[in-house]
Amino acid sequence: KLFLVSIDSGRSLGHAPGQFVEVSLFGIGEGPISISSPPARDNTFELGVRAAGNLTRALHGLKSGDALGIRGPFGHGFPVETLMGKDLLFVAGGIGLVPLRSLIKYSLEHRDAFGRIIILFGARSPQERLFTDELAAWSKRSDIEFLETVDRSAAGWKGNVGVITTLFKKITIEPRKTAVMIVGPPVMYKYALLEVKEKEVPRNNIWLSLERRMKCGLGKCGHCQINNYYVCQDGPVFAYPQIEEKEEAL
Repeated sequence: KLFLVSIDSGRSLGHAPGQFVEVSLFGIGEGPISISSPPARDNTFELGVRAAGNLTRALHGLKSGDALGIRGPFGHGFPVETLMGKDLLFVAGGIGLVPLRSLIKYSLEHRDAFGRIIILFGARSPQERLFTDELAAWSKRSDIEFLETVDRSAAGWKGNVGVITTLFKKITIEPRKTAVMIVGPPVMYKYALLEVKEKEVPRNNIWLSLERRMKCGLGKCGHCQINNYYVCQDGPVFAYPQIEEKEEAL
């Protein structure tokens, strides 16, 4: 479900694309959830939530007007200022589209600030595609290039079938002008990075979001530690050179 959250104080959340918040429900618990909307001037923001545990199932049971707790925003997001003027290549696997959507929508709201915008999206099946109305709208826009695929076809599906890396063969880029943002399941990173390297994109132009195992959001509990990094504080967005030597831990 996609939740529109309104902050009682009337203040904006003040987040950067790629950051997350800690969401809590009294008597149930707290957990980190990615912000799925671009920065806003009003007091609202969006959270995309999959029902996977006690907290998220309880969130799915909320009604309009119900209250929840919010801490944050936390972590480092995508470096928007660094990306200005570059071509953007988004690589989103499955629910990785939820956090990446924040930066995608930001770049579309500020379209003149960027060069080409290419979006590659892969889902396990047609039924698991997210934000289908937005996917359809992106596919019709002349100022962006949108390609998608599914791992397994189904009745009525006429699009590409195959893992997301098959889409790289369908695009050409200018590697030194292109910034690549990758978000998806851990198994995707290794193979997506191989494709990006094959296209000779400089390592400094690659960013990944490693949203996993986060708990407190403050770098205190150690749940999200990868060697000397705390994903909740040093990430969740990392420039590839930061974690290149730790690639086996992704």
